[in-house]
Amino acid sequence: MDWSASLHGLVGGILIGLSATWLMGSLGRIAGISGILSGLVFERPKGDSAWRLTFLLGLISGPLLVMALGGGLGNVVGEAGVDATGAVIGAPAGGVGLMIVAGLLVGLGTGIGSGCTSGHGVCGLSRLSARSLVATLTFLVMAMVTVYGVRHVVGGGA
Repeated sequence: MDWSASLHGLVGGILIGLSATWLMGSLGRIAGISGILSGLVFERPKGDSAWRLTFLLGLISGPLLVMALGGGLGNVVGEAGVDATGAVIGAPAGGVGLMIVAGLLVGLGTGIGSGCTSGHGVCGLSRLSARSLVATLTFLVMAMVTVYGVRHVVGGGA
């Protein structure tokens, strides 16, 4: 077992929990990424954009800072299960078009589900929300169905 990767995951999880707690404690907001992004792009309530933009820039700049300091990309796995830590992630396996369609479908799903994995899975479950429990279980089951379908029905994976 690679303890280094496990510790990175543990530290990352702690930081996610702390950031969600800080946002809830300081601004009374839920750290749901889809809600933060849609509020910034579509709703634009007056005086509400600064924290949203700062939060999203932090999501992007954090990994870039780690990479700039020589931390690599974490525990990225390359082809045939070979550890590719530090490797640069290449083009999407299904192509850019498929990735755009998938991203749009995820955005549509977060709108229909009133949130995403961070809002429901991290923040909602910690607040013991029954609605978030149902949403998170739905995310997990659909992810399993998708992986099974892609790997065994379509034949796109190992």
